[in-house]
Amino acid sequence: MKKTLRFKIVDAVLIIMMILPLAVGAALRVLTQPASEGISITGAMVFKEIPFPLQPLLISEASVNSWLILILLFFLCLYMTHGIKSGVKCRRHLIAEWIVEKTDSLVAQNMGPFFKEFSPFICAILGLSAFSSLSSLVGMFPATSDFSTIFGWGLLVFILITHYKLKGGAWNYVKGYFEPIPFFAPLNVIGEIATPISMSFRHYGNILSGSVISALVASALGGLTKTVLGWIPGLLGRIPFLQIGIPAVLSVYFDVFSGCLQAFIFSMLTMLNISGGFPEELYNNRQAKKASRKAAKNGGGEANEANQVKTAA
Repeated sequence: MKKTLRFKIVDAVLIIMMILPLAVGAALRVLTQPASEGISITGAMVFKEIPFPLQPLLISEASVNSWLILILLFFLCLYMTHGIKSGVKCRRHLIAEWIVEKTDSLVAQNMGPFFKEFSPFICAILGLSAFSSLSSLVGMFPATSDFSTIFGWGLLVFILITHYKLKGGAWNYVKGYFEPIPFFAPLNVIGEIATPISMSFRHYGNILSGSVISALVASALGGLTKTVLGWIPGLLGRIPFLQIGIPAVLSVYFDVFSGCLQAFIFSMLTMLNISGGFPEELYNNRQAKKASRKAAKNGGGEANEANQVKTAA
């Protein structure tokens, strides 16, 4: 089936809606970032503080950009799947199917069949993390350079880890803190709490360090240009020749390769921590006991009903 005019119009609208969040994020960065000379490495700008009982809720540049990336991903998914059921053949449909197949395979290999429904969640983490890091290429502040954002992801993963550990029973979960001997209970508690913190710091530290290194190298090359080529008279002496090319190569590594790599590592740690904490044998035993009790209860009820019918007869 060929693309109709209506199909092309919807495609154009979806593309515009994907570009719009990036344009808004870049414009916010330009309009709100104060002018500075030399090296300027700052965190996310805070736009507003909303009073709350424990502490104020900060509406920061990182949180706004996270929502902008979510909007981008939403319209990207609509664009990738637009017309997939109507018979229109597009290359992006093949790409969407490839992404689904690879994510399903990744989850199956690392988490097992019990967690096969985790594919959308893992794909969402991959997409959100990768696109948040890549947003720096268009001038946005990457949300992955803000620790509170990454810690929120780590806290969500920690809740899921605890949820699936409790599948083996509350008593078994508590007992696990006192193994192999009760003396290790404080260490086990610290190890449990350290999981989301270590995941967050690993992701945040690698992304932030790349931004810092890129800024330092770019500034150093600017100073080196003035030292080496500053003697050239006129306009040529003011052009930062040494800043051309090298910062772009570093940006390709730190923003593209490292950003995508950290997204993959965070997703892998999420899968391994959730599936590794799940007591599958204990869960299966509990389910078998529940099923046997239910069957015995139903069987007893049927037997009583049969006796009542027999007595009435």
